[in-house]
Amino acid sequence: MGLKIVDMAGARPEHSTVIVNFVAAIRGQLLNSTCFVFSDNVQYKWDTKEGEEKIVIPDASINCRTKVRKGNVFLDIPRFVMEVLSPSTEKYDRNEKKELYRQQEIDEYWIVDWENKKVEIYNLDYDENQEPQYYLWKVITESNKDELKIVHFPKISITFEQLFAEVDLEY
Repeated sequence: MGLKIVDMAGARPEHSTVIVNFVAAIRGQLLNSTCFVFSDNVQYKWDTKEGEEKIVIPDASINCRTKVRKGNVFLDIPRFVMEVLSPSTEKYDRNEKKELYRQQEIDEYWIVDWENKKVEIYNLDYDENQEPQYYLWKVITESNKDELKIVHFPKISITFEQLFAEVDLEY
């Protein structure tokens, strides 16, 4: 069996800019804590409810459980994940990844649309059967930008302007 090489288009610079903006704004606020913010260079490996092993690389994550890992692969879950949409990943981010994050019971999930400057904040809670579910906590746009906050980390902050800084530059 030969190796199959798949040509994948790289992300737009704006996609990376949002990730870097998030990590830069949060990093200093987590210094000397047990939590770390990571960009899209770390992997998480988990088993699904069906017993299938999955490896995911969130665009950004905040992880307070960093002791259980092998190399750059974490085996425990972060408390926060963020995905920045791109045309090639939007369906995956909104469906399969969101479902996997729900199954793993990750507290908070942000879906960031850099083109429309919109942040969807999903908060994990449990339904009447004690099954974890994501509930849309808030959609943040220019009109309510002052409401942007990381729900599960109330002592750290990022502004709408920080998150979307320089995404309108001509590359």
